[in-house]
Amino acid sequence: MPLRAMTAEALEAYFATLNGHKPGQLYDLVLREVEEPLFKAVLDYAAGNQSRAAEILGISRGTLRKKLKTYGLTN
Repeated sequence: MPLRAMTAEALEAYFATLNGHKPGQLYDLVLREVEEPLFKAVLDYAAGNQSRAAEILGISRGTLRKKLKTYGLTN
């Protein structure tokens, strides 16, 4: 199943569980939910090499290091 379809399915399930409550900060919620496993998977693929992981992600190594610190993924 494509990532896009899985994302749409997860969002539909999220909205279904709101029971009339208004969603808030949805953009930040989605980014937090997606970024951490993304960084973990890419770092595993890059055998822990942050420079290579940053290149794969298309971001600078400094940005990657900042995000890793945010999610507590630093060694």
